[in-house]
Amino acid sequence: MTVAERIADLIRETSSSVPDDVERALRSALRREERGGGAAVVLSTILENCALARRQSSPVCQDTGTLTFFVDERLRRRVSPEVLKKAVALATARGMLRKNCIDSVDGRSHDDNCAEGAPVVHYRAPADATRPPEVTLIMKGGGSENMSRQYSLPDAGLCAGRDLAGVRRCVLDAVTKALGYGCAPGILGVCIGGDRAAGWETAKEQLLRPLDDASPDPRLAKLEKTLLKEANSLGIGPMGLGGRTTLLGVKIAARPRVPASFFVTVAYMCWAARRRTAVFE
Repeated sequence: MTVAERIADLIRETSSSVPDDVERALRSALRREERGGGAAVVLSTILENCALARRQSSPVCQDTGTLTFFVDERLRRRVSPEVLKKAVALATARGMLRKNCIDSVDGRSHDDNCAEGAPVVHYRAPADATRPPEVTLIMKGGGSENMSRQYSLPDAGLCAGRDLAGVRRCVLDAVTKALGYGCAPGILGVCIGGDRAAGWETAKEQLLRPLDDASPDPRLAKLEKTLLKEANSLGIGPMGLGGRTTLLGVKIAARPRVPASFFVTVAYMCWAARRRTAVFE
């Protein structure tokens, strides 16, 4: 099997199956909702959809989203941008990806989902060089991307200052404004600080974290737990129809900033948090 074929298989598996931790969170959410209520019906339907997509190896959502690859830099030559584009084109031809890449100038479709900047590729140094190199894919749909937001503190409208209390106000505002439009229940990746570009990249990287982990910074771990509880007390619920489950997780990181700027970036992910990793020996 060629590298492109392996990556095409990774795309198929990612597209057709939500991660185990996400499915467990959805089942746990279903148990918390009132039996027979709107939230329970929505969550039951989501879980049925997940099972059907996995069984038929078909996309779990019609919007197969933006494909972002995080590649161990030791694989830079084997898993080049050209190889990744070949894999994306192959997966598209096999029906695992919708024709989802539109030219922003003239509106034409790149029917193989390949163009300059598509797919998105990040090469990263390994966290542990003793382990085999990996390729991780995350697929983020347009509906959830539209609900992502970036704030600049202080924000007088939110009464949000340049501290964690201000960050909390920003995140809860983002949840409130998203309502059900981002296909709740959602997952939030949050970056405190950085410049505007680094904020978005770091916030999206938080969506790669398992739902049952916590930030290694105890201050951020406490804020993650607090925000998840507060967001789920808003009553927005699955698809915005009311209920106890508005979010499945909140993941926060912080980056240094310059004195003049204090950005809070919130990357919203829908319940179809499609992420998967392939190991290359």
